[in-house]
Amino acid sequence: MVETEQQSGYFGGQFLIAMPTMPDPRFERSVIYMLSHSAQSAMGIVVNKPLPNISFKELAGQLGIEKIRRKATLPVHFGGPVEQGRGFVLHSTDYVREATIKFDDTLALTATIDVLKAIAEGDGPQRCILALGYAGWAPGQLDAEIQQNSWLTCPLDREILFDGDDGNKWTRAIGKLGIDPSFLTGQAGHA
Repeated sequence: MVETEQQSGYFGGQFLIAMPTMPDPRFERSVIYMLSHSAQSAMGIVVNKPLPNISFKELAGQLGIEKIRRKATLPVHFGGPVEQGRGFVLHSTDYVREATIKFDDTLALTATIDVLKAIAEGDGPQRCILALGYAGWAPGQLDAEIQQNSWLTCPLDREILFDGDDGNKWTRAIGKLGIDPSFLTGQAGHA
């Protein structure tokens, strides 16, 4: 299992939530599951932005996966702007293989074609998010963006993570913090 960095001041294993004034349009109203965060780097998967121009069935066809038993309505998400040709499946741990990275007893990540074949055949994880690309930050970059009031963080909520209602994930994640989004501003306060 991969140890999350929550206890050491880092945000691995948590949600990163874009503030309403997010300056980068690629991350507007984004909810990101933070795969890792350390002094050296940070990496996460955007979990609430389905790509409008590609379906699971089309992606599977491009990869030579012909047998599709699972509903072809599984969305393919924009995982972030880095390596957009690379696929990641964030999923429940009822599917674990050698290449799977387990974060805890209920959440894992697999980035091989085998998980896509298993999903297509109906033998994959019960709960999953398929994403192309990821969000990545250089040393200190994410910390600086948080200090600039671009992001909020909150504990992971698996119901929000795997909820198929992508349009409401941002509002629900902000709500977990007890915040009304209409009261948020981009102004950072300094004492």
